[in-house]
Amino acid sequence: MLLISWNIDSLNAALTGISDRALETRAVLTAIHQQQPDIVAIQETKLRTSGPTKKHQQVLAGLFPEYRYDWRSSEEPARKGYAGTMYLYRKEYEPKVSYPKIGAPATMDDEGRMITLEFSNFFVTQVYTPNAGSQLARLTDRQVWDQKYRAYLHQLDLKKPVIASGDYNCAHTEIDLKHPANNHHSAGFTDEERAGFTALLAAGFTDTFRAVHGQITDVYSWWAQRVRTAKANNSGWRIDYWLTSNRLSAKVTRSEMIDTGERADHCPILLEIDLS
Repeated sequence: MLLISWNIDSLNAALTGISDRALETRAVLTAIHQQQPDIVAIQETKLRTSGPTKKHQQVLAGLFPEYRYDWRSSEEPARKGYAGTMYLYRKEYEPKVSYPKIGAPATMDDEGRMITLEFSNFFVTQVYTPNAGSQLARLTDRQVWDQKYRAYLHQLDLKKPVIASGDYNCAHTEIDLKHPANNHHSAGFTDEERAGFTALLAAGFTDTFRAVHGQITDVYSWWAQRVRTAKANNSGWRIDYWLTSNRLSAKVTRSEMIDTGERADHCPILLEIDLS
């Protein structure tokens, strides 16, 4: 099975925009389709509460004609047009789809951050983890989120093996970002967030990229858009992950990034796993 996950930084803009950025993003979507994945997980869709418009649906049908999709958008009391997630999966699949709420603080459960697909022998689930924010204003809530999310994944894992992906907004170790010394108090690399990710793995999950590639360095999944030279200099962070239940880790054959050229922000991440 081939799966791809991507924080797209606005599916809304990608499907309807005419800017150079929108064209770049659609080109990446085309490249994803060329891989012929079984499942595509998309984070940060920024769609309205009612979901894809007719225009969005038309463009999606053109880009991914062999796929059906399920989406989840931010809804009140959370901000409209914020966060959001979507799954595209091949039409021959008929998973049971759920939209979990995990008892997260503030409006996090209403921001469309999680979708889960249940298959006969395993779960596939995605997350767009809340950012701790500027000046770490949301760090305390983020720590609660991490605990609640870990408990949710653990409960799934008790039933069937789990394949989880998404933007986890955390560079786990110092080799997961270019400049660790300068970022110990930055959102995504605080001691608290890293401890939360360590606890998640300790609950029975494998970081498949590290399982496949070991301690390889200078491979990232996100480069700041606001820093013009970040992508060119490969000053990135690895904050997007494919995780599996430990008992599936030996079945992983590939876990890697998909190159997006000069386009900054997140790149898609790919997982190939033998579930036969």
